[in-house]
Amino acid sequence: MAGEILDNQGRGEASWGLPSIHPEGRKYGLIAAAIALVPLLLGWQFIGWPLLLLSLGVFAFFRDPERVVPQDDKSIVAPADGLVTLIQTLEPPAEMLGSDGSGVPGLAPGPVTRVSIFMSVFDVHINRAPIAGTVQRVVYIPGKFVNADLDKASEENERQLVLIERNDGLMIAFTQIAGLVARRIVPFIKPGDTVAKGQRIGLIRFGSRVDVYLPAGTQPKVLLGQRVIAGETILAEIGATALLEGIAQ
Repeated sequence: MAGEILDNQGRGEASWGLPSIHPEGRKYGLIAAAIALVPLLLGWQFIGWPLLLLSLGVFAFFRDPERVVPQDDKSIVAPADGLVTLIQTLEPPAEMLGSDGSGVPGLAPGPVTRVSIFMSVFDVHINRAPIAGTVQRVVYIPGKFVNADLDKASEENERQLVLIERNDGLMIAFTQIAGLVARRIVPFIKPGDTVAKGQRIGLIRFGSRVDVYLPAGTQPKVLLGQRVIAGETILAEIGATALLEGIAQ
């Protein structure tokens, strides 16, 4: 199905299949499986079988399912699978503001809406581009590994900031944030790369968070507490500011 055009009129074909395992995770799954085989060969079933199940969990963590990405110009898609845990109005990170000395402009100062998506160890951890455009900045910042669900994680944790600019000049910044268990942010992109909306741009190993800074004058189309799917869920529509309410049930 990869690359196939599908629509809301029934065009295309869809079928269920097992998701592929991203190459970044295959080595970890194989290592875990090899470790599990040692006690099994020694007859220590009570140790070997739980370790073998753990190796299956490692493979599942690095699953990389295909996604059907909305192609309209107004939509901004979620860059991560997970739970919307914070929606706040604040200033973007200083690293994304103004010129960085390379002649490439950054975001304009002023408060914008930030949507935070928390990824548990059970979520898909492949991150995707929220819009199509050119990667203007990739800034890595070392830091702590406090719970990624906490607000202060945006300022204290190890993180990587990415700025993407569309052909019309619209810019979106987002931050990949490491967490308690996550210990490495793996980028698939670099400054100057051209990315499609929904394209895989990186992953964070073992539980983490992604913050998205929406353009000024744009409010999210997701609700606090909602689960989103990377590359598929429409996080916001450019220029839309309507209040949306939901009821947890």
